Amino acid sequence: MALFGLTRPVSPEPLLRGDGVYLRPAAPSDYSSWSRLRAASRSFLEPWEPTWPDDDLTRAAFRRRLRRQDDDMARDEAYTFLIFDSANDELLGGITLGGVRRGVSQSGTLGYWMGASHAGKGRMTRAVAATVEFADSRLRLHRIEAACIPENAPSIALLERNGFRREGYARGFLRINGAWRDHLLFALVESDARPRLTWTNLD
Repeated sequence: MALFGLTRPVSPEPLLRGDGVYLRPAAPSDYSSWSRLRAASRSFLEPWEPTWPDDDLTRAAFRRRLRRQDDDMARDEAYTFLIFDSANDELLGGITLGGVRRGVSQSGTLGYWMGASHAGKGRMTRAVAATVEFADSRLRLHRIEAACIPENAPSIALLERNGFRREGYARGFLRINGAWRDHLLFALVESDARPRLTWTNLD
């Protein structure tokens, strides 16, 4: 099912707006800025991500990402966005609402990354808030789940600032940086009280 016209070609216009940030699907013209930011942030990101393929930063791999992004959105299975600074259009990071399940579940799983030079400035908090609003008002999801390594204190704080509640501990949950890692499990359901952060609107 194609939603919101998110099929190729992707419009360069933002789909989600927040306080100081906007989010939109990646486009072919994003390759250079995406690859530079990921390369510059590699040592910062690798401890928290699956092992990077040898060709991860190549243009061919980026094209495969775009095809998967478009296919996932067309099937209503995942929604992947890049995050940009509203003031200067600089790429900051990325966020995905994946594993969308319909029927009796109406849920999805949140994942995100921020470039090293942009971390710790509150931008991902705002991007997550805008994505949660998108999931609630546009996708009509009932529940959003997230997981993070117990040592990842910034990610724990980020989720809690957005109203996520800690629900459990999963042993050997995901293979991260070449090793099976335990994760803390968080979730937010539509009836939960959420902090009123300063994201503004969806386009």
